Amino acid sequence: MKTPYLEGKILEENQDERYDKYPKSKISETIYEHCIKAIQRSLNFGENGLPKIGSGDWNDGFSTVGNKGKGESVWLGFFQYEILDEFIPVCRMRGDEELANKYEEVKGNLKRALNTKGWDGRWFRRAFMDDGNVLGSMENDECRIDSIAQSWSIISGAADNDKKYISMESLENHLVDRENGIIKLLDPPFEKGKLEPGYIKGYLPGVRENGGQYTHGAIWVIIAEAILGFGDKATELYRMINPIEHSRTKEGSKKYKVEPYVIAADIYGSSNLAGRGGWTWYTGSSSWYYNAGIEYLLGLKIEQGYLKIDPCIPKDWREYQIQYKWKESIYNIKIKNPNGKNTGVEKVILNGKEVENKIKLDGNRKVYQLEVIL
Repeated sequence: MKTPYLEGKILEENQDERYDKYPKSKISETIYEHCIKAIQRSLNFGENGLPKIGSGDWNDGFSTVGNKGKGESVWLGFFQYEILDEFIPVCRMRGDEELANKYEEVKGNLKRALNTKGWDGRWFRRAFMDDGNVLGSMENDECRIDSIAQSWSIISGAADNDKKYISMESLENHLVDRENGIIKLLDPPFEKGKLEPGYIKGYLPGVRENGGQYTHGAIWVIIAEAILGFGDKATELYRMINPIEHSRTKEGSKKYKVEPYVIAADIYGSSNLAGRGGWTWYTGSSSWYYNAGIEYLLGLKIEQGYLKIDPCIPKDWREYQIQYKWKESIYNIKIKNPNGKNTGVEKVILNGKEVENKIKLDGNRKVYQLEVIL
């Protein structure tokens, strides 16, 4: 099955963006070929061996970090590493060994660059700017540390083993604000310093991307903690950013000001605005929050028709249950933690028989009893 590309003018030199209507072109290729073209477009590296950031990456507020063509993104390097890691097996499955080997080489080069040029001594830098300045460096007065470079070093699997733990410890020390119940995107915020990263600086300090909690990024922190096996930390932070926690008291509700039953896209992070909710009814963050809770904490993972239980929970959780419906079948899952562990499954029992922790799902109107022992 093939799908068409969209058609439009290529951006001109010094043109950062264009809002336009892009009709379907007459050229159609497979999704696999679409993916290869997208990856190829991203393989544009700067002098530090990291992908160029252009006029923004995930944080589009970094609109002038690299729009002159020189700036590089450390976070984008981790994201690119993750994409290649997921796509290389697809290439091999299709018999495209030459492309798989090429991407393996790119992955190796990226890992080296991220762990050398991207490392600042206690955490990962965020970006290199066109003008030579660095975002996310301990030498900075503003944007000394950025959350997503640390969390994605774990999520991607690209960070050296020691750097994983050092960077996350730094994140916890600098960006987790327990008093206001938030996980900041970066700190300190941009205000009057020499750095000119783009329109992010137009926000007040601590508002939205400029040093507030941007909830997408906060949830990635929780996922990273779970990947490292820190069940107590991951669950504490998951509970902390739950909107209901901002409304347990009258004083808290007055500070938060928005609905306590939906995820906010952002929560302000400094001065008299700290703890005030921003945009709500934000589906992106709510989806990530759901995913973090179900997959990474409770450990219910469904992949290619198979069920696996791989939790990361607090040591004092002794037991919990999940009821999962797959088509017309019901899976009653009981997870027991008799030894007070954070993670690590010892035994899986399906309908009284010990089985591998990879269960083929069956939707034929059956009821399954699944017991998982940590």
